[in-house]
Amino acid sequence: MENAGPSSRKTIRVVAAVIERDGRYLITQRRASAVLPLKWEFPGGRVEARETDADALMREMYHRLGAKVRIGKLISFVSHPYEHYTVDLFLYACELDGEHLERWNVQDFAWAPSAEFENYIFTPADEASMNQLLGETLPADPEKP
Repeated sequence: MENAGPSSRKTIRVVAAVIERDGRYLITQRRASAVLPLKWEFPGGRVEARETDADALMREMYHRLGAKVRIGKLISFVSHPYEHYTVDLFLYACELDGEHLERWNVQDFAWAPSAEFENYIFTPADEASMNQLLGETLPADPEKP
């Protein structure tokens, strides 16, 4: 869903799956031709008009990884402004139906423990979500009292 607010900044609703197995989380790398190329993120994508979050997440997981998922509860929300638009990112706890994943519309995917997230360059919205999920606080701004 895209909305033009009073400042005419477009808002894009995005959903992503947080899938954990044995202490590792499924993350995907964006394709080189994508916006924010080769950055890592929790798998998911844009919610289209007249689509529920669950429908969008099931569609995106199949489109990107050939995966079927069971959608659980909403676990995190962040709104992140980019230069020309704002992303409202909703993270859902999910479970995979099956083990097999394909690189259909991603550059790569990995199963990474949260302690190794620092080894990946994430999109800004996903990084903000991870900080929220992991209970980490961002470094204080030295310019502010």
